[in-house]
Amino acid sequence: MAGLFSPFQVKNFTLRNRIVLPPMANDMAGDDGQVTESHIEHYVRRAAAGVGMIIVEHCYVRRDGRYHPHQLGIHDDALVSGLARLAQAVKACGAVVGVQIAHAGARATYNSTGSQPVAPSDGVLMPGGHEPARALTLEEMDEIESAFVAAARRASEAGFDFVEVHGAHCFLLCEFLSPLANRRADIYGGSLENRLRFPLRVVRAVRRALPNDHLLLYRMPGSDFLPGGLTEEEGQQAAQALVAAGVEVLDVSGGMCGAEIPNWDCKSQGYFVPVAAAIKAVVPVPVIVAGGITDPHFADQVVRSGQADLVAIGRAMLRNPHWVREAQAMLGAE
Repeated sequence: MAGLFSPFQVKNFTLRNRIVLPPMANDMAGDDGQVTESHIEHYVRRAAAGVGMIIVEHCYVRRDGRYHPHQLGIHDDALVSGLARLAQAVKACGAVVGVQIAHAGARATYNSTGSQPVAPSDGVLMPGGHEPARALTLEEMDEIESAFVAAARRASEAGFDFVEVHGAHCFLLCEFLSPLANRRADIYGGSLENRLRFPLRVVRAVRRALPNDHLLLYRMPGSDFLPGGLTEEEGQQAAQALVAAGVEVLDVSGGMCGAEIPNWDCKSQGYFVPVAAAIKAVVPVPVIVAGGITDPHFADQVVRSGQADLVAIGRAMLRNPHWVREAQAMLGAE
């Protein structure tokens, strides 16, 4: 039976184990989103400790989608050389590496973009936001789709093995999917099919832009975990639609839920495992699960029980770059 340290084959890539470093913002970029030496050191330390897959933190595809002034960027061709140095350094340590591309939508701020945030609908105010967003026009949606495509092209040129489209955590594509943020009256709002329409457009366009041997991942909300939001059943249906559109690995997380929202308990280890298992049951592609996982035994059991194929270890690996090495010693001693 496969465990946490069993190799994993996905497409033409062999991961040396089932451990993923998920995308986590480090806010170490230059003023225009440039890769810094601090980025390279951060990712190389964890790759050298043995992690199987690294998803580089969310990179903004357009200036109006920047979440933080020192967020990593992928919005300009001038950034490719720095991203290439990062990709090459991580791959030299034996990890499969990709980059997450994102638009922050209503979670962007004037301080980070110089403009009012945008969202599916007028008046959307995200947790931690400072001003309500304005609704995107159809022309602007076309431009954002093109920006995702250009970002995917840059990721490929930089030498990354895959691209992950960010569709969770209250960012723009997540906002389109959630009825809590999407109140549009056109073909992009209302039913689940309509709310999925724009995320699926982006996925199909990005898939077409990537070489065939590159993987396409999607970080998706398994549920909003909030009244009136995306349900777990809708999350399953969204997962099936994303796979049909070309997604080859689903990275399951939360939607409009988050630490900023009162009364949402995300303190228990593996809080996204049940919803990830429900999605894995209805799709034919590998599933990554995150959610406060810190214990190697717990992570190993998630894989052995078939609830997910890959386990993302985030904050625990931030605190301890050698988590993978120590986990292997712990599990191997039994």
